[in-house]
Amino acid sequence: MPVPFTDASTAVRSRSQLRLPRRYRGPLRTIVWRLALALVIVLLAAVVVYLGRAGYHDSTGQPVGWLTSFYYSVVTLTTIGYGDVVPVSKTARLVNTLVVTPLRLSFLLILVGTTLRALTERTRAEWREEKWRSKVREHTVVVGYGTKGRSAVETLLIHGCRPDHIVVVDTNGAAVDEANRRGLVGVIGDGTRSDVLERAGVSRARHVLIAAKRDDTAVLTALTVRRMNRDTAITASVRQVENAPLLRDSGADIVITSSEAAGQLLGVATISPTVGEVMEDLLSDGLGLQVVERSPEPAEVGLVPQQVGESVLAVVRDGRSVRYDDPAIGGIQASDQLVVVRSGTGTGTGRT
Repeated sequence: MPVPFTDASTAVRSRSQLRLPRRYRGPLRTIVWRLALALVIVLLAAVVVYLGRAGYHDSTGQPVGWLTSFYYSVVTLTTIGYGDVVPVSKTARLVNTLVVTPLRLSFLLILVGTTLRALTERTRAEWREEKWRSKVREHTVVVGYGTKGRSAVETLLIHGCRPDHIVVVDTNGAAVDEANRRGLVGVIGDGTRSDVLERAGVSRARHVLIAAKRDDTAVLTALTVRRMNRDTAITASVRQVENAPLLRDSGADIVITSSEAAGQLLGVATISPTVGEVMEDLLSDGLGLQVVERSPEPAEVGLVPQQVGESVLAVVRDGRSVRYDDPAIGGIQASDQLVVVRSGTGTGTGRT
């Protein structure tokens, strides 16, 4: 029986959040880095003072050495200014104006940098989001970043899809953070909601992959995606085969039945281990055999699929897939696409 619908939005925050990939530096690492940079500035100022020590006067009457130079740098950079060590020569005052003063400003900026960063973080995030939104086109949206979603993304990356052209949508913030670390754009939110999908740029997406954990969620997502974008290609996964027609009626172009496919593969491997091994080889992307779609070579036009050098599984003609042994195919046409099996170590262009 089909899985009943539930209102998933009641369990998820209504507000979505877009996260663009960036380098992450932990709080402790940030503090250590800032302290190290501040120390470098102090040491640099101390060296400058020591090299021009003849132009400075110490109220104690002692000559200016390394300790006094370091002391003067700390007091000056922190704007305390006791006045017991002062520049007296024109050169020393010029150096203070042109060198020590910029170092003081840099030192102060480092000290207040954390506060400034906190104040400007939201503005920076909004600016980065608007910049990304103005550029992204023809990208792929993956709704659900669980086991199936991760495997789909891994396949896309292996076959040359750019990480910044993949947008992951998931209610789990930790999953989105993991996607960010891989260079992917992430949106935290419910994939059945139009405002969340709009934030992911579904209206301009070329492909939408639905890898939801529940079949009812997959159906709702497909309905929402198709309403927002009539032209995008939707590939979805369901657990139960009886829900596949419902998902197709909701707008999905391709429906993968995960539970039945896995069960059939297990059965085939039990009855015929060799066949099961070949099927696993086909499904293990990048490890052995690969199924790719390519254009026919000029010499292949007019031939039947059985005459092609590679093993042809199907011919895509006018957007419809036809089995290689279907008599209706006739000769291969230049506008066709061939779905072939080739070695994972082979060369040539193609797409999965």
